[in-house]
Amino acid sequence: MTARTRRVLVAMSGGVDSSVAAALLSDAGYDVTGVTLKLWGGDSDSGCCSAADVEDARRVAAQLDIPHYVFNFTDDFDARVVGPYVDAYAGGRTPNPCVECNRSIKFGRLLERADALGFDAVATGHHARVHRDADDRLQLRRGADRAKDQSYVLYMLGQPDLARTLLPVGELTKAQVREHAARLGLRTAAKPESMDVCFITRGKREEFVAARTGARPGPVVDGDGAVLGRHDGVTGFTIGQRRGVGVATGERRYVVDLDAATATVTLGRREDLLCDSVEVRDLCFVDRAPSADEPVDVQVRAHGSPFPGRLDGRCVRFDQPQSRVAPGQVVALYAGDTLLGGGIAT
Repeated sequence: MTARTRRVLVAMSGGVDSSVAAALLSDAGYDVTGVTLKLWGGDSDSGCCSAADVEDARRVAAQLDIPHYVFNFTDDFDARVVGPYVDAYAGGRTPNPCVECNRSIKFGRLLERADALGFDAVATGHHARVHRDADDRLQLRRGADRAKDQSYVLYMLGQPDLARTLLPVGELTKAQVREHAARLGLRTAAKPESMDVCFITRGKREEFVAARTGARPGPVVDGDGAVLGRHDGVTGFTIGQRRGVGVATGERRYVVDLDAATATVTLGRREDLLCDSVEVRDLCFVDRAPSADEPVDVQVRAHGSPFPGRLDGRCVRFDQPQSRVAPGQVVALYAGDTLLGGGIAT
């Protein structure tokens, strides 16, 4: 945060992190305006788009004595997040809608709207840190609370984005965030976190996707092509899945392949998932791309443990065999706590 950045638009989801982000900036003397994004109008019981969340954000803004508005981005959200999510599952891929929401909505449409309204920066409650290095280049680093770090879902942010982004809670642990909210008497201080896809009722992913694309039943086979059973829809599976495969084989079996064209699900052993590389698309970097001989830490899940590897063109090579990355998932590259960039597994 710099003294010359004065007018800040804070994305307030109705949760404790964004509430405290707004409070910290206001206390620091910034001209803060809160905005809640209306993204989804359908059924959901697990996300950050409900009327109750909007009301929580509005009342926190009133407590902080800052303006609060609601921006309706439902059409953009459906086109840029929900539609691609459905298409990905129908195609046998495993998308990350939070990444696409950050890319297209929070650091896409919201930044555009902030620019049009004359704001200097956008702030969110993400647990990550923006740092300026000795060469005056911006870095994106993991949040101080490693267990809550959200830098992985922000891998697409480059220098122009980071120059207009404030992440006030990145230096705090989650416990410190809640303590700060409690001291201020904010109504979100003890509010539970939202953990699931915000536009789907818990446990209803298959039904949601099938309602938009139609059910795709098909065979469940082993590595030799022998039919082990049948499934009700390929959209209910992801690479590496063990539970809920619907077939009793007497030993642990994992989903090792999905063929959306034939709706075929292939099961195999744990060792059948092991591989030494993954191809990625749409690579982007916070600052520069690592060289082919530069070691990097590879992270393939939002809260997964990183492992060593190297980037070779569009291929991320692992130092040791790892479980196959589900197509559609983010492959993020780090140097210690510093996020370098990443891409999407193919």
